Amino acid sequence: MMAGLRERKKEQTRRRIAETALRLFAERGYDAVTVNEIAEAAGVAKVTLFAYFPGKECLVLDGVQEDPAAIVAGRDPGRSPIGALREHYRAMAARGAREVDVEGLLTRVRVIAATPALLAAVQQTHAGERYELAAALAGEAGGPADDLTAQLMAAQITGAITALQEAFFHRLASGTPLEEAGRLLAGDVETAFDLLEYGFSSIKGENREKRD
Repeated sequence: MMAGLRERKKEQTRRRIAETALRLFAERGYDAVTVNEIAEAAGVAKVTLFAYFPGKECLVLDGVQEDPAAIVAGRDPGRSPIGALREHYRAMAARGAREVDVEGLLTRVRVIAATPALLAAVQQTHAGERYELAAALAGEAGGPADDLTAQLMAAQITGAITALQEAFFHRLASGTPLEEAGRLLAGDVETAFDLLEYGFSSIKGENREKRD
């Protein structure tokens, strides 16, 4: 019980630091706020802040990262990589409508969009995720990590995931209620993974049937 209490307190501290940082970044700009100011405003020592967040960028980017390579590597026996990824993002879409802090999410997106250093860090993170996913896919096929087919597959998968996120953010920013945005995201996930699994022709055929 004591261990559980300690973990809850640690999570509360972590959340308080992150929320304080985002508020200050949104008010004054990322570059204008120092780590010392964040620690003071959050009521913690600087060393405590760094125990939770190794660098200033992590205060914004923590939680933004995806790990599709781990999803592929850890999938159940007999499940395809695309099937495992579909299942993961399907569950995330269902869970998101209940758990997303809309204001916090939009604040994070605005801070990133207004800060070139953070945009570059996001791009670098996405590139790393794409490389790791390509290595995982290549390993499944017994090929080298730089196998072009695996790289192309990884690029398509990570591109689809990014597009899903951007569509969800845009709807929330434009005032779409969270429940409705979550419902639309669930449909988007199925469309995205149908395209990845079956190709563009299957989607065109499906749309043609709906029109007929």
